[in-house]
Amino acid sequence: MNTIDMTGAIALVTGAGKGLGAGCARKLAESGAEVIAVARTASDLDALAASTSGVIKTWCIDVTDDAFFDRIRGLPRLDVLVNNAGTNQPEPFDTVAPETLDRLLKLNVRTAFLAAQAAASVMKQHGSGSIIHMSSQMGHVGAKNRTVYCMTKHAIEGLTKAMAIELGPIGIRVNSVAPTFVETPMTRPYFEDPEFKQYVLDMIPMGHIAQTEDVVNAVMFLASSLSAMTTGHSLLVDGGWTAH
Repeated sequence: MNTIDMTGAIALVTGAGKGLGAGCARKLAESGAEVIAVARTASDLDALAASTSGVIKTWCIDVTDDAFFDRIRGLPRLDVLVNNAGTNQPEPFDTVAPETLDRLLKLNVRTAFLAAQAAASVMKQHGSGSIIHMSSQMGHVGAKNRTVYCMTKHAIEGLTKAMAIELGPIGIRVNSVAPTFVETPMTRPYFEDPEFKQYVLDMIPMGHIAQTEDVVNAVMFLASSLSAMTTGHSLLVDGGWTAH
């Protein structure tokens, strides 16, 4: 049963072609929001729109493009931004190429910052809004072969807190969701390594990998009025990983 009513809200979700982003877009639409799903692969967006009988609007655009931020600024209203687009390339610290560093910083940090900045410029016209950054448990800890990813997600956690302080007085809430490993198209190849999968399970006290709906439910809470007094917070959906 859906207990969160988002009727009348306008929400924009980045990285919405599949995985967590698609899950968030669907749930927001089911809850009554007018949803704009953003991704760069047209076929993914077409499938998402078809699965919701065309309720979801789509923008097929590269979110690292400055044209994307301009398009956000052109919206007449925006109530929710789910800043979900991101990527990872696990490898040892001493083999990370400058090109890899630049690519992850551009998408995971620069794009998140500029999308949030553009969204806030629209939200402040109406004196309210909720910005949700998709972070990670890796924004709270360190991990082998994930130096760049950890760095980018720690940056998102800092951004979340600083934005919350600055934007709170004008009615805009800013929070992050920090999941553990979730079974998505991006992470599925990692779990083909039995040793790595067992390591992940051993690190999660609850003993299982998170599912998309676990993260989507956290996003819905932060998007809705149920979290009206919550800002500057990182909502860990990690099964206890960071409790170690």
